[in-house]
Amino acid sequence: MAVDYYAVLKLTRTANQEDVKKAYKRLAMKWHPDKNPADNKEAEAKFKQVCQAYDVLSDPQKRQIYDVYGEEGLNEVEFDAAETRPPPRRADPDDILLGEFFEEQNSWQRAFKKTCNGGGGSGRSQKSGGGKKVAAVESKLVCSLEDLYKGARRKMKISRTVPDDFGKSKTIEETLKIDIKPGWKKGTKITFPQKGNQEPGSSAADLIFVVDEKPHDVFTRDGNDLSVDHKLTLLEALTGTIVNLTTLDGRVLPIPVRNIINPGYEEVIPNEGMPISKDPTKKGNLRIKFDVVFPSKLSAQQRSDLRRVLGEVEN
Repeated sequence: MAVDYYAVLKLTRTANQEDVKKAYKRLAMKWHPDKNPADNKEAEAKFKQVCQAYDVLSDPQKRQIYDVYGEEGLNEVEFDAAETRPPPRRADPDDILLGEFFEEQNSWQRAFKKTCNGGGGSGRSQKSGGGKKVAAVESKLVCSLEDLYKGARRKMKISRTVPDDFGKSKTIEETLKIDIKPGWKKGTKITFPQKGNQEPGSSAADLIFVVDEKPHDVFTRDGNDLSVDHKLTLLEALTGTIVNLTTLDGRVLPIPVRNIINPGYEEVIPNEGMPISKDPTKKGNLRIKFDVVFPSKLSAQQRSDLRRVLGEVEN
């Protein structure tokens, strides 16, 4: 059966905080277990009820929920135990009478804890809102190789659920900004503390974006190095050429090929790879892997010319 906290303190619903405080002092003195040794169990039960009524009606947030939803609404909401109001302290001039009546403040505090917070007292005052940490939520952040080379800014629109003032879930939308740093690698994590979903009585989950690398049409990344496959004709492989590569930041990089290129030969260009995230002024290597394309057929004259030219080279 629901308890009418206003009736417990003998108050109307229009009572202000001063009325609540005075009623509480009067009834707490009347039913304090130390003053009722003859009928201690009844006094303890009454005192416990007075404590619970004061705990709710002296807290504006709890009182608002109680006025709208009743005791059932309070049971659905978790409150931080640190926010639970203690009984009036002796340092307050208005509480001198109560302090003297109980002789010692610590005696009063022990009674309050034992009767109101312990031994089957109100569960609401013991729940720990914000104490439980929900597991972090991870989401992929797919980045192009160009973004990871030059850096970029992303705006991510998210929706998440949080409790409202009455503990009911509501959905809110936010836009998060992520500055992608040059040189970040696949697996890099960007954490937004408490930007995930939140349940009543818990801290909001952390939201973590994990960098994922989108495959590139030309380049392949290997740590801080970039690799590219390039095909040469047999003529180019034997006589030399200039390979023009467009870099990830849009530059045209001319690479002279002067040596005779064997199939599978690799040319290493220093400092033209990916930026190193800890020091973006430094970069890895660019590795060009050559594949020599042989002609599918030769005429009799071409074969004769090759034998003559290559024969002279061998001699």
